[in-house]
Amino acid sequence: MVLLAVIRLGEAAYGARIVRALEAGTGREVGVGSVYAALERLEGKGFVSSRLGDPTPERGGRAKRYFRATPEGVREARSTRETLSLLWQGLPQLERACT
Repeated sequence: MVLLAVIRLGEAAYGARIVRALEAGTGREVGVGSVYAALERLEGKGFVSSRLGDPTPERGGRAKRYFRATPEGVREARSTRETLSLLWQGLPQLERACT
């Protein structure tokens, strides 16, 4: 879900915006720490990259860290969607229960 939020937000993907996007999409509270932990893992796998923006007075001179999906990350998101779709098709009792 974190990778999908980064893809959806594009160039505007930074910690707080990613958290808000996940909360809006899931209707659940999301911990900032868990998002940053996931972003670190995604970056370690080469699915996202990050850069520091310019420091801003509103943040006490600190810079925001922006994330973007790499081509590998986009491929992984597509592959995961396809895999989940195939798995879902194998569970007709759940397909009927959702209609």
